Amino acid sequence: MNGLYRPRNDRMIAGVCAGLARRFGMSPGVVRVLFVLSCLLPGPQFVVYLVLWVMMPDEDRYMAGAR
Repeated sequence: MNGLYRPRNDRMIAGVCAGLARRFGMSPGVVRVLFVLSCLLPGPQFVVYLVLWVMMPDEDRYMAGAR
C-alpha cells in the first residue's frame, strides 16, 4: 500500500485530493469530482479538507521519513 502524503505533482490547491487518489488507487480527477459533489451536501467537508491539508505531509517530508 502507498502512504498518505500530498504529492508535488497533480496539485490543484493543496494536493489533498491527489494524495487521497494515490493512496486508494484512483484518478485524482475522480476524487476531486467526488469532493465537489460532497460539498453540495450539508457537513464539514471544508473543515475535513483543511485538517487533511495540515495533517498530511508533503511528498518531500514523507520520503525523508521513509528512508
